[in-house]
Amino acid sequence: MPPGLELIDLRRRFGDVVALDGVSLRVDEGTVVGFVGPNGAGKTTAMRIALGVLAADAGEVRWRGRPVDGPARRRFGYIPEERGLYPKMRVLDQLVYLARLHGVGRAAAQARGQEILDALGFADRARDRVENLSLGNQQRVQLAAALVHQPDVLVLDEPFSGLDPVGTDVLVEMLDRERRERGVPIVFSSHQLELVERICDRVAMILDGRIVADGTIDELRASRERQLLRVEVSGDADGWFESIPGVRLAESVPDGVVLELEDGTDHQRVLDLARSVGEVRHFSMVRPTLSQLFREVVSS
Repeated sequence: MPPGLELIDLRRRFGDVVALDGVSLRVDEGTVVGFVGPNGAGKTTAMRIALGVLAADAGEVRWRGRPVDGPARRRFGYIPEERGLYPKMRVLDQLVYLARLHGVGRAAAQARGQEILDALGFADRARDRVENLSLGNQQRVQLAAALVHQPDVLVLDEPFSGLDPVGTDVLVEMLDRERRERGVPIVFSSHQLELVERICDRVAMILDGRIVADGTIDELRASRERQLLRVEVSGDADGWFESIPGVRLAESVPDGVVLELEDGTDHQRVLDLARSVGEVRHFSMVRPTLSQLFREVVSS
């Protein structure tokens, strides 16, 4: 697969604070990479360096194997965590203006802006001022602004912030279209890990300025392989499993628990004890979610 956007050994300090400590990340063309981590882990700093908003103390940003320069960055699309729109401008006027900043001619910018608004189901708000829109609708405009010049790369910082389920589905559909039809590499940060798991080809986890895990969901699961068992038992059964050696609580879930079993632990013994407590309504092995994997990585 051809290389797309590459962050290579990025380092950045703010006074005594180490924001990035050798961050390397590759986003191949036609792929979506989720960039996840707790607040203050370094996600936004890395994205801003990729876009040229910040300078790295060391390291390099490359696009298609070459160092990123000004003309290449004009072909990037960006959604900042803080909304970067002009509140008093009308929606379509704003898209045309931003497209022209990226080198698109006026007529093409007008046509492209209208096309994007149509695709987002937002054409009837084209003459509204941004300040009169809800936060979720402002986020739709922010997405339109990132796409209006048909970028070669998309860098999205918390793009789902403020969106309702319908708006989220529209954004996911647009991102999937950009990936499928134009092969755009996409990297985005989000605290909504169920969405990351749903749409990403790969996930990179960052903690304290370092990448601590990077791979597909299946690869991340395999790297922290363990046996998880979901059990739902009727009645008052709190702590019923605590007497079984090699079993510990991994997570409480509605109507039951997820138990982690050490290698060699007899599933049948767990089932027999659950039956002695009450009616067993659910008993199955489960695969760890991205949220569970993330909590493990962060706490390890």
